[in-house]
Amino acid sequence: MMKEFMLLVRNESDRFNGSTAEKDKAFLEACMIYINELKKGGNLISAQPMVREGKMVSGSADAFKEGPFSESREVIVGYYHVLAKDLDEAVSIAKRNPEFVYTKTARVEVRPIKMKEQATNYVYPTKT
Repeated sequence: MMKEFMLLVRNESDRFNGSTAEKDKAFLEACMIYINELKKGGNLISAQPMVREGKMVSGSADAFKEGPFSESREVIVGYYHVLAKDLDEAVSIAKRNPEFVYTKTARVEVRPIKMKEQATNYVYPTKT
C-alpha cells in the first residue's frame, strides 16, 4: 500500500539572484521533467512552487500576531505531495529534485502525512 508524503523544498529566498534567463528556463524545464516522471510513475499527487511573500500568524485566539513569514534567508519555495511505499522511497524521490542541481543551498524536508488519528479513528479528509 502506498503512503502519502509531503516534500517541503527549502532554499534561500534569493537563490536565483544573478541567474541568467537561460539557467532559469533550464531549471523550470528540469522541474517539468521531474514532475512528469513522478506522474508517470504514479507517485505525484500535487506539486507547486510557493510565492515568496506571505505572513506568519502566531499567538492564540485572543492575541494573534502577524508578521513576515521568514526571519531567515531560508524559506519553503515549493512542495511535492507524493505517494511512496515507505520513507526510504520518498527520500529517493526527494533526492531527484532539480533544486539540488541548480543551487547548492537546497534542502527537502520529507514528512509522512498522517491519514488517521489512532486514538479517535478520525480519518482526515482528502480530495480524491
